[in-house]
Amino acid sequence: MSDEIEIKTERLQKTLLYEKLAGVLINSQHNFAWLTGGRGNGIDLSKENGACFLLVRDDGKRFILANNIEMPRFLTEEISAADFEPVEYAWQDEKSSGDFVIEKAKSLLNGNKNLASDLVLHNEIRPLENLISRCRYSLTETEIERYRKLGEDAGRAIGSVIQIIKPGETEIEIARKARNELAKFNINSVVTLIGADARIERFRHPVPTENRWKKVLLIVVCAKREGLIASLSRIVCVGAIPDELRCKTEAAAFIFAKMLDATKAATVGAEIYKITANAYAEKGCADEVNLHHQGGASGYKTREWVIHPASGETVFPNQAFAWNPSITGTKAEETALVLGNEIEIITATPGFPQISVEIKGKKYHAPGILNL
Repeated sequence: MSDEIEIKTERLQKTLLYEKLAGVLINSQHNFAWLTGGRGNGIDLSKENGACFLLVRDDGKRFILANNIEMPRFLTEEISAADFEPVEYAWQDEKSSGDFVIEKAKSLLNGNKNLASDLVLHNEIRPLENLISRCRYSLTETEIERYRKLGEDAGRAIGSVIQIIKPGETEIEIARKARNELAKFNINSVVTLIGADARIERFRHPVPTENRWKKVLLIVVCAKREGLIASLSRIVCVGAIPDELRCKTEAAAFIFAKMLDATKAATVGAEIYKITANAYAEKGCADEVNLHHQGGASGYKTREWVIHPASGETVFPNQAFAWNPSITGTKAEETALVLGNEIEIITATPGFPQISVEIKGKKYHAPGILNL
């Protein structure tokens, strides 16, 4: 058994005991990846549900429940029977009743049959995602290593994209190249936004279109590997960088730095939002904070939670954050880890311009604009 799986099982077990639950079924693709240390149960990626279930009992015992189609591959390529005891059944039985897997899981429980799940599976089964998510927040040492490598590879991949794109290409063509470069690192881009020229100013989420890039280009990806997701944005410009764009990007970098400086263990999300809003005001663009969310905790979702004025979530030690302050026409976005008293950006692109901002004696770095 890996230490990572054991640590996560203990977190779930404590939650079950506190909530007086006998077990929890894990079916979502993101929670499967979390509990198994980066493995996958996804086949149809249009669904949140995966192709098998994990069951964690209140005594810490773990099972994998899967039909006879899927079980052989899961045990061969994804997980070990030593970590999750296999419970196999005929695919016909699974299809015969929507309650089949639930009843099978209940038969494996001790004492009371009070079963929970991460997804809404049945009106008598309590959904527990809000509590499971808190078990995910503090990354283990092996997760931190995987996250660092993901961030490094994603930053390099986007650097490679910038080297092969050309003005005149459509946003769709550039998006394809971005996905292809990420795929070379076995990374899937779960969010790919490409905005060229006027579309950057018009839309905060520029889904790629046939619009052709002439001067300024924004590339945004949320890069996923082994369940973890790292987010980053880059801006490139053909020819001289307009003064207005440069000034706005420097302002966004200042706001980004203030956010990084505020991201410390036990800090409440609402406090980070207040600091962020004040930073916008300090740069003379107070209303911009209302035009887009500012980012938040990251991990096995693009954002585990987002800061807002009433945010009650707190920063956990060893937690990941993806901040993305934006001012109309520009943006600063990286993914970082909260490690002790430091915050470490993991998605920097080698050779890409950076804007350094000093806050309380510490220097923070945001992506600048690459002049082509």
